[in-house]
Amino acid sequence: MLGFSGASSAGVDKAAMAARAASEGSWSELAVLLALIDALDDGKLYSAALGEVLEESYQVFKYYGGAADKINGDTIETSPAKLAYVLREPLGVCGQIISWNYPFMMLAWKVASALACGNTVVLKPAEQTPLSAMYFGKFIQEADLPPGMVNIIPGPGSEAGKTLAEQTDVDKVAFTGSTNTGRMIMRSAVTDLKNITLEYGGKSPCITHMGIISNQGEVEDIYDEFLYRFAAKARSQKTGDTFTEGNTMGAIQGKKSGARLLASGVWHGSKGYFIEPTVFADTTEDMAIVPEEIFGAMVTISKFKAQEEAIERANDTSYGLAAAIFTGKVDRAHIVARKLQAGMVWINSSQDSHCGIPFGGYKSSDIGRELGKYALDAYTQAKAVHVNIGLRL
Repeated sequence: MLGFSGASSAGVDKAAMAARAASEGSWSELAVLLALIDALDDGKLYSAALGEVLEESYQVFKYYGGAADKINGDTIETSPAKLAYVLREPLGVCGQIISWNYPFMMLAWKVASALACGNTVVLKPAEQTPLSAMYFGKFIQEADLPPGMVNIIPGPGSEAGKTLAEQTDVDKVAFTGSTNTGRMIMRSAVTDLKNITLEYGGKSPCITHMGIISNQGEVEDIYDEFLYRFAAKARSQKTGDTFTEGNTMGAIQGKKSGARLLASGVWHGSKGYFIEPTVFADTTEDMAIVPEEIFGAMVTISKFKAQEEAIERANDTSYGLAAAIFTGKVDRAHIVARKLQAGMVWINSSQDSHCGIPFGGYKSSDIGRELGKYALDAYTQAKAVHVNIGLRL
C-alpha cells in the first residue's frame, strides 16, 4: 500500500504564497530582462526588443508548444490489397545559426519548431549578440530538459559556424543571415547533403499607387507629394539612447551614382553608432544602393508610370523575400500581389505577420520556410510504409 499525508492549512498557505511570489516576481520579469539584454547587446530600442520578446517570441513558443502533439502522418488509399501510410519523424540533430538583428526572436523561431518536432538542437548565436541566447541556456537547465536537448555554442562564424555546418553528426542546418555567409554555410553543409533551411533576406520593394484608374493609370503625379511627406517623416524620427522614451531609432553606402539625397543619414551625436534615417530619391535599378541589402535605416525611392512597369522593376532583383502594396484599389492589389516574385506580400500594411503564417522568400532570399505548419515540415522527414494485406504468407 502507498500512503501519503494530506496538506495542512499551513501547507496550503505556503504553496499559495510561493505561487504568488513566482507570479509577481522573477517569472513575470523574464521578458523585461531578456529585452534589456537584447537592447544592450544589439543597440535596438528597448521598446522594440520588449515587443520581440513579450509578443513575438512568446507567441512562437506558445504556438509550437501546442503543435507538438499535432504532427500527423497520413494514410493513402491505393487498393484493397494494400495499406499505405506516411509517418512524420524527427530529422535528428539540428544545427541552428542565427543573425544579430533579432537575437532572441530568431532563437525562438528556430528552437521552438525544432523541439516541437522531436529534434535536438545545437544553436550558435551571432558573435555580435550572444547574450540573450546564453541566458536562455539557463532556462533550459531550469526546465530540466534531458542533457544535450538544447546546446548553446557562442563563437565566430568562421570557426564555430563553419564547423557546425560541416559536422557529420548534424542532420540539418538552419541559417539566418547575409547572403555571402549563407552561401558558405551551404557549401559546408553539402559535404554530407544535409537538410537545409536558409533565410538570406534582401531588398523588399514597396509599391505605392494612387487610384490606379485615374489619370489613365499614370500614377507618376503623386511622386513629388509622396517624397515630401516621406522625407518629412524620416526627418521627424528621433535617434538616440536605446532606453530613452520617445526615441524611434537606436544604435546601429555612400552618396553617388546620381541619386538625390532627401534625408541626411549623418552621424547623430558625438558618441556611439547612431545614424539618422537616409532617404534617396530618383534612384534607378543600376545603382548599387537599390538592389543591395543595407543593414540600416536607408530607403531608395523611384517613380513609375504604369502598373506593369512597377511590377517589372520590383521583380528586377535577385532577391524575393517580401513586398508591400499601398493602394485604394484592393482588387488591383490582388492582381499585383500574384505577379510579384516574393514569398510574402503585404497589402496596405507591412511586417504585421503572425507566427502561424509561413516566413520565407523566393529566388536568392530563401531555401525553405519558417513559422506556421510549414516549419513543422522543415523539421520532420516523411517515411512511407507499404503493407501487403492481400497476401497471407
